[in-house]
Parts: sequence; structure tokens; C-alpha cells
Amino acid sequence: MSAAAAASSSRPRARRDVERGLAFVALMAVLMWVAEIVDAGLGGDLDAYGIEPRDTDGLVGVAAAPFLHGGFGHLIGNTVPFLLLGGAIALAGLARVAWVTVIVAAIAGVGTWLTAPAGTVHIGASGIVFGYATYLISRAVFSRSLVHAAIGVVVLALYGTTLATGVLPEDGISWQGHLFGGIGGVVAAWVLDARAPRPA
Repeated sequence: MSAAAAASSSRPRARRDVERGLAFVALMAVLMWVAEIVDAGLGGDLDAYGIEPRDTDGLVGVAAAPFLHGGFGHLIGNTVPFLLLGGAIALAGLARVAWVTVIVAAIAGVGTWLTAPAGTVHIGASGIVFGYATYLISRAVFSRSLVHAAIGVVVLALYGTTLATGVLPEDGISWQGHLFGGIGGVVAAWVLDARAPRPA
């Protein structure tokens, strides 16, 4: 097979991979909405499955919390940036957006479980949103890609103020989730996008 033919056959595969990545992000958003609709019908009972700091039963929230929200206003506020930022990551394919999501969710969830005040419950996808944003901003440092740098500048311009203020301690806000989600995004960029040093 010629190089031209190989390149031509790889394009449909790459397009399908992007489509699967976008579908992954959309499916997560759909699950958030289904969970909130069910939760509304149950009177908020599902929110008990959020992250409960330093309670072993609360560890289930590391996986469940991103799908749970404190009402439709909270959910709408997270859905739009989740889809926009997650969709931008999904342009690199299903594996990339799935791994970024797993790394960010794990670090955000465990960090919140370890550091947030006892007796509280933490829910919402904002930790992942913060992680998506910091991933898109920081990955250019590791990939040394001008395209990634341009995307990072746009994300920083749109969400920089939110990122800066969202990690400040505030009652009623899971700033720990925001902080550790942001850290998770940087870790994901380091793990997934770092290039080997060039030989001298």
C-alpha cells in the first residue's frame, strides 16, 4: 500500500475515533441529566452518594459525584462547559478524553475525600470541568504544540477568572473539588502529552 493510500485509509478511522470521543462526552452529560431527573423524583435521595470526606462509605462518591447535582441550575451550569471543554479534548480521540476524565475524576475525588471538612457531602461535575480546563491550558507545555498552545490561550481567556476564583475557600462550594480537579488536569497533561527530551 502506498503512503498516500495509507494516509487516505487512516482518515476515516481518525474521524470515527473523534466521533466516539464526542459520543463519550455526550453520554456522560446525558447520564448527569438522567441522574438529576431521577433524583428529583426521589426527593434528592441520590445526593447521599456524593463524596463524604474520610468516611469509607463516602468513597463511592469518587465515581458517583460527577453525575450528581444539587438541582437543575447546578447541572446546567456544569453541562455547558463540560460539553465545550470535553468536546475540545475529544478531538484527540476517545482514548484521550476517557483517560483525561479518569485521571481528573480520581484526583479530584480522592483529594476532596482527604481534605474537605468531615460531615459534608460533595457532588457535581465541576471538578472534572476544572480538570478539563487545566488540561487544555497546560498540555502545550508538555506537547510543545503550537495548536495546543493556541487552544490553551482561548480556554485561559474564557475560564481563567473562574479557575482562579473557584479554588478559593468559600462556604457551600466544593472548592477542594475544583482545586484537585485542576491539579488532575495538569497531571493528565503530564502523563498523556509529555514528549521525550530531544537528544543533544
